[in-house]
Amino acid sequence: MKKRIYVCHTFYHVYVACLKELYLPKAEQGQATLVLSTMSNNFGSLSERAKVCGLFEEVYMFDEKPDTFFPKLQKFHKDRGNIVTNMLARIVYTKLLGKYQEPYVPVDFKQYEDIYVFCDSDPIGYYLSYKKIYYHALEDGLNCIQYYDTARYDNRGHFELKAWMSEHNLIFIQNGYGKYCLDMEINDMSVVPYPCKKYIEKPRAELIKRLTEADKDILIHLFIENMDELQQKLDRGAKNKILILSEPLCDLDVRKQIFTDIINEYGEIDGEKGQILIKPHPRDVLDYNKEFAEYIVLSGMFPMEILNFIPGLRFKRVISVLTVPNGIEFADEILFLGEDFLDKYEAPEIHRQNEMI
Repeated sequence: MKKRIYVCHTFYHVYVACLKELYLPKAEQGQATLVLSTMSNNFGSLSERAKVCGLFEEVYMFDEKPDTFFPKLQKFHKDRGNIVTNMLARIVYTKLLGKYQEPYVPVDFKQYEDIYVFCDSDPIGYYLSYKKIYYHALEDGLNCIQYYDTARYDNRGHFELKAWMSEHNLIFIQNGYGKYCLDMEINDMSVVPYPCKKYIEKPRAELIKRLTEADKDILIHLFIENMDELQQKLDRGAKNKILILSEPLCDLDVRKQIFTDIINEYGEIDGEKGQILIKPHPRDVLDYNKEFAEYIVLSGMFPMEILNFIPGLRFKRVISVLTVPNGIEFADEILFLGEDFLDKYEAPEIHRQNEMI
């Protein structure tokens, strides 16, 4: 049997997988398999660097398919008018989505002692449940359930019945409600509005605290493809550096307006214009180099937490709309604008999901 395998859908997922590996005794490191799902994220050349970073024994790309890839599944999204017929259709859908995924899965998961899955709401969760393979789930983003409990939001109405059906593998519900999900690691139990019996608290800060300088160097070289280029951008000028974290919010025109307004409102410190740097979200397709050409645009191909490990790097202010900034240690001031800010740009029910449960 092989030791561990991590299924990651984002750069942040890979970052947490690395933290978990680096937390282990040295003798146990380097024995894990890394699987990178290309369904919703372009990992660029990360896989090549991951193969030589010393943390992973094997690295695979996973051409995970959304359900929209399979035309036969689309009829199951139709509302049939009552809970009984809807659940019967969902039972069939659950099994078929898992079955249809099988040709694209690059590894034999039954060969691993421990399987760690970020975003088991994606088809990989259905596949593992279809194959009756036990796994550990991990929180998609830092404290993300605090703001968006996808399991309960996606299953509004008769949730207890649906949870029971998932527990018996009739249908599938993510984030700890599936029969074959052993547990789900979350960062902070105290901020979770709706507890689940399978949640276990594993603070990310504890993993970071144990990092040595050599560990941090591994992370920097894994995630930063061109350190010289990044350093040149970070070293430019002004004392009042302001970092804005972009996010794939609203449509592109509204998104451009959001970040224009943020710069206009928060781009000065003590009456002086700050030096604006923008860190695009990996899934943000707005062309910031074109739309915000007068500012410094960093690469979007790494998790922002890596900036914590660059020696001497300090921002006067970091601004985020919905990305939880608790893991940021490289800023004097952090502005988390939150849902009240976003209410000005789109209907509140679109982003206030927990209030809709």
